[in-house]
Amino acid sequence: MADESSLALTWRKGLIDRLTAPHLYDVAVIGGGATGLGVALDAAARGFSVVLVESHDFAKGTSSRATKLVHGGVRYLAQGNISLVREALRERSTLLANAPHLAQPLPFVMPTYKFWEAPFYGVGLKMYDALAGKAGLGPTELLNRSETLACLPALQPQGLKGGVKYWDGQFDDARLALALARTAARQGALLVNYCATTGLIHESGRLVGLYAQDQETGRSFVLKARCVVNATGVWVDQLRLQDGQAIGRETQPMVAPSQGVHIVVDRLFMPTDHAMLIPRTADGRVLFAVPWLGKTILGTTDTPRHDLAREPLPFKEEVDFILGESARYLSRAPGTRDIKSIWVGLRPLVKPPADDAGNTQALSREHTVLVSKTGLVTVTGGKWTTYRAMAEDVMNDCFAAGLLPPRRGMGTSHLKLVGAQDSATRISDPPGLHLYGSEAAAVQGLTGVDHQLGGGLTEAMVRFAARYEYARTVEDVLARRSRLLFLDAALARSMGPRVAALLQEEENGINPQLDTFLALCTQYLNVPT
Repeated sequence: MADESSLALTWRKGLIDRLTAPHLYDVAVIGGGATGLGVALDAAARGFSVVLVESHDFAKGTSSRATKLVHGGVRYLAQGNISLVREALRERSTLLANAPHLAQPLPFVMPTYKFWEAPFYGVGLKMYDALAGKAGLGPTELLNRSETLACLPALQPQGLKGGVKYWDGQFDDARLALALARTAARQGALLVNYCATTGLIHESGRLVGLYAQDQETGRSFVLKARCVVNATGVWVDQLRLQDGQAIGRETQPMVAPSQGVHIVVDRLFMPTDHAMLIPRTADGRVLFAVPWLGKTILGTTDTPRHDLAREPLPFKEEVDFILGESARYLSRAPGTRDIKSIWVGLRPLVKPPADDAGNTQALSREHTVLVSKTGLVTVTGGKWTTYRAMAEDVMNDCFAAGLLPPRRGMGTSHLKLVGAQDSATRISDPPGLHLYGSEAAAVQGLTGVDHQLGGGLTEAMVRFAARYEYARTVEDVLARRSRLLFLDAALARSMGPRVAALLQEEENGINPQLDTFLALCTQYLNVPT
């Protein structure tokens, strides 16, 4: 396994030098979101040689913009998709066990305003408990009116009959992605962010590797691999198109993206450690109000979108919907002036293309794995909760297609992620970095005086992110190593210049992209009108 500490200070140069060295990898993964990182970790844990390249930062896209829930998918019960619910509940339990420092149980309350709602939803959630079995996080309970208000004190009391309490999980998505990257590196994988795939390499109609380019220096690389995995989320069709063109084959799109909008407000609008779920709003959608890192997340929407913007903008009707529905259920309703941050994530909705139907394995309604004629393995769809099962499915398809020799005796079901072993000795509170045990000690040893920057973030944490956590820009630090951009964009904006200066102290000549980050903060504060 690789010694992670050896990457300090000069780690970026070391990673780039390793890319330059000629090597035939077993697996090359394109895309550093939840799915790609999960595949890299699974493959490395089985003993395969692995390289992963990501054109931006790890979890820059959808994987840092989730609703922060680790869940089995209550809504799939109504659809009768029991196998999907079982899989997600099993993976929920595995994730909470392997990353207890980043994922924890969270109680949910469904308030009921009609007499039939409590028994109706209660029966469904009791089935949810039964499917979870020993992996359950807590029993479903029917609550009376006063018990419901005790759990959700900011709930609109008028007409309230009671509620149903059940359990799911919550996590920090971007921090979990980083833990996957660092764990994969410890297993021997080579992972490089800000390194874009510029083309695919075919020989005699077979895919044998890819071309990559360092986004910082412009340096180019040739990466040969027995198996290339396309794990680029909503962007998978771009690579699939290139792959098809190489053999003169027309490729039909398999992803129809939708976007989800989340609004963050102060905790005073819902001062509780319980989440609120409205399973059916006025127009049939679901509404969440979730406590997270000292704030409250309101959302989410599901709106079709035809473009693939890296930083999509919310639509006015989406913001109106979230605020309007929140006003129906919260006694003190937030308005546009109360928004601390508003962010949008694209979701890949998958329909296996007709032209590849013979080679497509639709593993669930949530995710799909496809092996093309040339051997390109594409995986998309799914959700954070099942990232590990998705990775296993990818590896199994690689084995079935003869791209890799089967190695089925290993895996990640009991592999603790970086930080899990020391989770009991956590010393930093959100929204700063989640540091534990030996990591916390390393941070404290970086500077003689650990200056506070604000929002729970310290100078030493920024230096640690730069030396050990792949951070290259101000956005990397304030959006994903800490979550301040997602929690309070104005505060993050005020801290940007100081973080930029620290990054430049860490590496002379680095471009921390401060202006880009300040513009992004403005976007996260801009409410569409």
